[in-house]
Amino acid sequence: MTDLSANQSLAILESDPLGYIHSIETCGTVDGPGIRYVAFLQGCPLRCLYCHNPDSWQYGTGQTMRASALVGDILKYRSFIRNGGVTFSGGEPLSQVPFVTNVFSRLKLRGIHTAVDTSGIIPVSTCQSALEVTDLVILDIKAIDSDLCKTVSGGDNRRALQLLDWCEAEEKPVWIRHVVVPGFTDRVEDLEALATYLKPFRCIQKVQLLPFHQMAIHKWEHLNVPYTLEHVNPPTPEQMRQANAMLRDVGLNVE
Repeated sequence: MTDLSANQSLAILESDPLGYIHSIETCGTVDGPGIRYVAFLQGCPLRCLYCHNPDSWQYGTGQTMRASALVGDILKYRSFIRNGGVTFSGGEPLSQVPFVTNVFSRLKLRGIHTAVDTSGIIPVSTCQSALEVTDLVILDIKAIDSDLCKTVSGGDNRRALQLLDWCEAEEKPVWIRHVVVPGFTDRVEDLEALATYLKPFRCIQKVQLLPFHQMAIHKWEHLNVPYTLEHVNPPTPEQMRQANAMLRDVGLNVE
């Protein structure tokens, strides 16, 4: 964990930025190691076709909370997350850099592990202060092909790959996530290209291939937002097995 100087600690305690929160999960088990307090932040510049939180897209909405207040709530669960930590997800959590930086800095003063689940769409130059007090980056690579990435998410993958380069240079631990969507991100050539690209990175601790699902379709309907994947079936267990095998074959740790 990054140590904070006395001046940094003082600056943190003197500021108390406001955050916009979509929802909170107090006993998360999939967004980082151990049992975790997961705060889903409001606001995202991407429009992924398979987004499971389309109600988190809008900026300036959701529950408002000061950094100190959120940390106070987190500390109520400290005994439960002592072998886990806190994860910011979204939305795109790195859209709220001052809030994330402040909360994570306060948590690091208490020795609590921090993780951020990000698409990497925010430039490193904009969010570096938050990354520096993050112990684990969970990076969602939508597609290794830039054009395909634009198709499925509305943005290219350039900044996500730059973030991965930064993590490699800084020796920042990374988990890679990639959603397998039949007809979009399940092509053999794309999965092989992803495996080849990721193989050299020493900072990558594990890769998680996530099967596309339809569990959020009701949210899209409630928001009256067109949903184009209504007739796409989730990948079969055999399809997922084959996809995982492609990445394992190059030596990646796939879970």
